[in-house]
Amino acid sequence: MPGGRPTIDSLPAEPLARLLAVMEWLRDRRHGCPWDIEQTFRTIAPYTIEEAYEVADAIARDDLGALKEELGDLLLQVVYHAQMAREAGAFDFGDVAAAIADKMVDRHPHVFGDATVASAEAQTVSWEARKAAERAARQRDRNEARPAGTLDGIALALPALLRAEKIQKRAARVGFDWKETGPVIDKIEEELGELRTELAQGTIDQDRLVDELGDVLFAIANLARHVKVDPEAALRATNDKFERRFRHIERRLAESGRTPSDATLEEMEALWQEAKGRV
Repeated sequence: MPGGRPTIDSLPAEPLARLLAVMEWLRDRRHGCPWDIEQTFRTIAPYTIEEAYEVADAIARDDLGALKEELGDLLLQVVYHAQMAREAGAFDFGDVAAAIADKMVDRHPHVFGDATVASAEAQTVSWEARKAAERAARQRDRNEARPAGTLDGIALALPALLRAEKIQKRAARVGFDWKETGPVIDKIEEELGELRTELAQGTIDQDRLVDELGDVLFAIANLARHVKVDPEAALRATNDKFERRFRHIERRLAESGRTPSDATLEEMEALWQEAKGRV
């Protein structure tokens, strides 16, 4: 990096090199941005998660223009973390790119080697087997006495429904799973029964209520996995549907100069049923 202040003309023309240079300047202790300079991995992590969700949102809306923008925002997060790691002497963006390229080659021997894979499902099995082997190798490298566990490596920061699904998939790979959906639905009904029992108590124990409600959600995530439905996507779709229908209620009430706060539950329920036929 030059010793003086940055200028637009001093930035590389090649897009990726330009982005890396921009981030390096933003973090420069003498000429950079005060906000960017004081950030850490921990303070930036929430933004990284947020940008990933915004990418998913653009995809859900089939908005390719927004997707281009959101992918750029997500790429900036990768560059940001890589620049901070470079400053710490740990690794840089090139190391990140090289590592993921090598990983993709290793996990696709049917593309870059002589192996054959009969189907996408078979590739998924092969992929997960290689990931398990990598986890075991990392534990050996760290000299951990405990053998690699089935549930090791599932990120704690994942959304709870998505993490539940991943936990269940891992357990299913070693045979801890029902073969049909019937017992899964029975389990949901069992957990709902336990929740009803807890709610029927004269004095509700909030900790017990959290526990029982969590069991219900976990069982529902398991059903979603069995019927090959992404529980996060399903809930997002229902959230969107609720928003559309509730906005219909607001619009219809506004026609008479009212708001939901002015209406009875019965009136809003009637408008909700009307909305179901329209949105």
